[in-house]
Amino acid sequence: MGSPGKFNPAIFPNFTPPNHTVETIHFDKSLCGVDFLVNVGSYQDLLRGSYPQGVHNTDFFEVLLVHQAEGFLDLNQSRIPLRPGQVIFITQFQQRRWNVDINHLDATFLVFQEDFLNEFFADYLFSFRLLYFYQSVFPLHLDLAPGEFDRMLEILAEIRTELKQPKVDSAHIIRSLLYYLLMRLNRLYTEFYEVEVGVSQNNHAFRFRRLLERHIRSKQRLDDYTELLGVSRVTLNKATKAQFNTTASELIKQRLLFEIKNQLIYSSRTINEIADDLGFSEPNHLTRFFRNREGMPPSEYQVGFQNGRLMVEKGR
Repeated sequence: MGSPGKFNPAIFPNFTPPNHTVETIHFDKSLCGVDFLVNVGSYQDLLRGSYPQGVHNTDFFEVLLVHQAEGFLDLNQSRIPLRPGQVIFITQFQQRRWNVDINHLDATFLVFQEDFLNEFFADYLFSFRLLYFYQSVFPLHLDLAPGEFDRMLEILAEIRTELKQPKVDSAHIIRSLLYYLLMRLNRLYTEFYEVEVGVSQNNHAFRFRRLLERHIRSKQRLDDYTELLGVSRVTLNKATKAQFNTTASELIKQRLLFEIKNQLIYSSRTINEIADDLGFSEPNHLTRFFRNREGMPPSEYQVGFQNGRLMVEKGR
């Protein structure tokens, strides 16, 4: 983080200085009202509620549209002064700290988890196409013209309505609205900052994530990827920590878990077949891995999803 200014107790009267452990805020799907890993609402409610007032991160992506604010946001090594008409892009697990007067904060948020993009758009690399995420070179915010800003708010309001009053076709409506909003913001971002497509292609962390998508079924060892990348473990872990705030080994586990979930939901394979396909020496090794990550066996997860719900929701 850069050089944050002296803390103002009048802004956060109940502030407790953070310790060395950075708190991670987990996505709370119970706030959405439907079985989606996406939500839209007032950022003031988040800051008043579960968000800590010190350094923290989240396990989801955030797009924040600022109507009115006094203060700034420390995001990674950047300090972003808040102003009306501004859009801020926050990638999952980026460290941040707010220094704002929440009584004078008016902002709308869009939050979603990466699994939502992968499942909703059937595109494992969709988040990498959005160049304002995983961005380490260009700013993580953008000023919009008033008309463009109002259009984004209208789209978010429509998504909010579908989330709060879901109908049979709500998933399709949300998918189309969200796709347009994210891609429209991506175009505006790349045009404003003159970002070239592929600007991060030489980044070890970005290439590693792409390799994960290609080889996760057959390669689950860190050494497999360091060999493909031609780098050491130290180099790769340094890159992934800088880019994603986690280790390369943890990213492998996260991606492997998603692949298991994908097969549980969308294929007719048995646990034994999935374990064999993904290189587990025994089916019970897959079950143990899944239970340790999700708190339930894969069979229970599969039944819960087939019944239209997830049995365990982290972060509730």
